Parts: sequence; structure tokens; C-alpha cells
Amino acid sequence: MTLVLREADVVQVVDMDAVIGAVERAMRELGDGVAQNEPRRRVFAPGGLLNVMFASYPGGGCTGMKAYSVAPGKARFLVTTFTLDGNLQALIEAEHMGAYRTGAASGVAAKALRPAAPATVAIIGTGKQAVTQALALSRVTEIRELRVFGRDPTRRAAFAAGRQTQLGIKTIAAESAQAAVAGADIVVTMTTSGEPVLAAEWVGPNALVIAAGSNFSNRAEIPADLVAKAKTIVVDQLATAKIECGDLLQAQAAGTFEWDRATELGSVLAGKWRPPADPGITLFESHGLAIWDLAAASVVLPAARGRGLGEEIAFFSE
Repeated sequence: MTLVLREADVVQVVDMDAVIGAVERAMRELGDGVAQNEPRRRVFAPGGLLNVMFASYPGGGCTGMKAYSVAPGKARFLVTTFTLDGNLQALIEAEHMGAYRTGAASGVAAKALRPAAPATVAIIGTGKQAVTQALALSRVTEIRELRVFGRDPTRRAAFAAGRQTQLGIKTIAAESAQAAVAGADIVVTMTTSGEPVLAAEWVGPNALVIAAGSNFSNRAEIPADLVAKAKTIVVDQLATAKIECGDLLQAQAAGTFEWDRATELGSVLAGKWRPPADPGITLFESHGLAIWDLAAASVVLPAARGRGLGEEIAFFSE
């Protein structure tokens, strides 16, 4: 039998701490060469876009894929998981779960790439994905102050008020991106911008910058001179970054970056990388991996079954 979970089911059981733990375990497996992840593939069809990505996560007992369509005004996400012996395990409506796994990956990176110390956090972007970025970082870091910036002042104020209520953290709706970023220990960009949303000179000398909004080669949230200044550059997966990391691809074209400077997050978690003695700026490029979806599913599914949520359906005859 296959469990079908709708968005409302996922909302009831998804837990950020559990997803962070699962994403961390999955990425360590990827770094150890136990798990596998294939980069996203895209089909640009008339009227819409189809994206497909797939992975294996042995520690979570599954393989699977995420497919999602993007058409004007609407995106539809579906995660399909199989047990390791090939049985169709679940079909999960996955917009909400996807936001959690993206936030969780930033939490995993922050935990791995900076000291366990209180931090001032800046987030550029005020959409749904920015909500889970703030949530995840609050689970791995003591946030002294959260600063948020988005172009729409009404949404910016509402986002700041919502985070202060949800997280109990002092949150400021910054008047500019520069005001948000200046002096911040962790800077997150979570936008759909095709052009850089911050300047290199705004970023503190030992800041962690998490670029999480872009996964298209023709978009860049981070300027090439910030890439040049970064002491450490970590990507979620090199094979993925070389296809869709606009920040690094455009920096490479500008002559400020070469791929031998980049380290995979899985390698960091597997203990195959040592931080520099002088930390400097650290840049984490997050594009979104299918193994994160499987990791999230691996904790959402048992939670949903424990609550009796979803619908069991027979898809294949024995």
C-alpha cells in the first residue's frame, strides 16, 4: 500500500528539528558516498516548466524523486518515495515540506560552518521560504537580533512582526538591505532576484553568507566581488552547482572564481574538510537537492502514520 499525504497532512506533522536532523544525516551519507543525488533536470514546455530531481537515501530506507511544475501563478510539488526493495511507499504533496527542507539545509550549514555562538542574522527576502530560513536558524543558533528586508514595506513589517511572535526573537524590519546586512554574523538571501541583492562591502569580515534563493544559471543574488572575498565556499553539491549556481557561474565568467575553491557540504559533514585558521567570509550556496526531500519525507511519513493521517492506496498488483 502507498500512503498519499496532502499538504494539510504534512502541515500537521512536519517538525523543523526532525527535518534538520534528517537532512544532516542524509548529507553526511552523501559525503561518505553512501547516498546518491542527481542534479535537477528541467523541461521548458509551452506554457510551463517541469523540474525533476531524484536521489537515494539508504539511511532513511528510501529512494525517490521530486517532480514539480511551474506555470504562471502556480507551482505544484510532488515527492514520490520508494522503499529500498522497490515498493512505492508514498506520494506527498510537498510545497510545505520543501520549504522546511530548504530551511533545514541552511540550519545544517550554519551549524557546521560557524562557531556555536550567538549571532545577529539578516534575511533578505520576505516570502514563505524566508519564514523557514528564520525558523531553522533559530533552532541551531542563539539569535540575538533578526533583521529582515524586502522591497515591499508592508510585507516587510508583517514578516518581521510574524517572526518576532513565532520565534520570540527581537526582529527588525530594516529600511534597506544594507541596514540589514551591516554587522550581521549570518546573512541569508532568499529572493527571486536576477541581480545581486547586496554589496560585498556590506558583509562583515567573518560572516556566513547563505545564498538560498537562486537555482538558475542566469540569476545571481551574490556579486562576483563577494565570491572573490570569501575565504571558504561551500556548495550543496558540485554537480548541481556547476549547472545552476548563477552566483558562482557568473563569478567564474568574471574571473573571480574557479571550481577548485568549492567544497561540498557533504564533505564538511563527513569530516573531509578542515576550516581555515583565519575564518574570513564563508559562503554557502544552497540550490536544493532531492536528497533533502527524501530526508524530510523520512521523518514526515512515520509521524503521519502515527497520527493516522493520509490515505492508503494500492497502486501495483503483487
